Amino acid sequence: MALILMVIHGTDGDVLPFVRVGRALCARGHDVTVLTHAYYRTAVHRAGLDLVAVDTVAEYERYLADAAGQFGETDIAQFRRHFDRTGLFDQLLLECREMLRLHRPQQTVLVGAPISGQSVLTAAEALDAPAVCLAASPFQLMALPGVAGVYRQVLADGVDAARAAIGLGPVTDWPGWMSSARRYVGLWPAWFDAAGPPAPAGTDLAGFVLADEDAPDDVPPGARELLAGDVAPVLVTGGTGRLLQRRFYRTAVDAIRALGRPALLAVRHGDLVPDPLPPGVHRFARLPFRAVMPRAAAVVHHGGIGTLGRALAAGTPQVAMAAGLDRPDNARRLAAYGVGRWLPEQDWTADAVAAALRAAIDDPPPAVPDPLAATSVDRAADAVESVLPDLTRRPETPLSRS
Repeated sequence: MALILMVIHGTDGDVLPFVRVGRALCARGHDVTVLTHAYYRTAVHRAGLDLVAVDTVAEYERYLADAAGQFGETDIAQFRRHFDRTGLFDQLLLECREMLRLHRPQQTVLVGAPISGQSVLTAAEALDAPAVCLAASPFQLMALPGVAGVYRQVLADGVDAARAAIGLGPVTDWPGWMSSARRYVGLWPAWFDAAGPPAPAGTDLAGFVLADEDAPDDVPPGARELLAGDVAPVLVTGGTGRLLQRRFYRTAVDAIRALGRPALLAVRHGDLVPDPLPPGVHRFARLPFRAVMPRAAAVVHHGGIGTLGRALAAGTPQVAMAAGLDRPDNARRLAAYGVGRWLPEQDWTADAVAAALRAAIDDPPPAVPDPLAATSVDRAADAVESVLPDLTRRPETPLSRS
């Protein structure tokens, strides 16, 4: 059996699908270690996987807050300042050294994400080990050429310094290097892929791998009471990070009040929501979407791939207030397939969101093919295992583990 080293950064929608795939690989007899934020220690250990924390919980919160300041930023020099302020180059080197330390010759497969997987590509090069890329959304693959350009222009020296520390030379072809994993896996279904620009040729499409499938389903008492009321509430979430426009929650709340419905806000960071909240609107730091969404009248969300996938699985009408990152592309695909409505940022008014919500509730979405395919996680695990023959075909000559 192999040693699978998975590196992933971000929030629930990024990290927890990796944990689910890692759990499936562990069940097949592989040893799996996840290198991620200390905040996810409980989730990783609950899945029976080993954890290497790449930061502390306090550092993670500082990273989220600093990243929020970059949201919508067009000056790429600001990204360099973000890396310097949050120690991301040091973290890159830490991850590389940990993978070199844990590596087992001719037994190790490295797994990372397309945009933040520089340590995986670096370690794969140093160890001559196969790398597999799990992409959470189509945009992550579409954006690779542009991301490679940003790295080349303002981040290259930091990455090259980490590479030099483990005996590697500088990156000379950034677009080629950023696309150099042995296999690419899309964690979305074929119909979603066909609803927009398709994934690059050779990408394996596994289907949605939802973050909350293995999470506890305990609904807090206050939310349970609202869900049992005469008027079904609208669920509102902007994900578990801070990458949101300040008016996201205010506009959503005003729209729901105009419809005369109660609202459940699932928001980890309380400073993002209006204060005080109006009557009938209740905030919870976390809600089990698998249990809550089927009982909600609709969900208003940010266009995150995990949230929209869960809404599709629940058959819940959804309206995406999508801006930034992969969110507009995700939302456009929903609308193109006829299973969701979306509003770009310039259309965010209470009246427009209320109208979209009313239409979504009055005309529920049709069912989609395999909204939550039981085989999605297995297909992703299969793709990781598909590189195992390379381990015995290719002699490995690891570099110094300095």
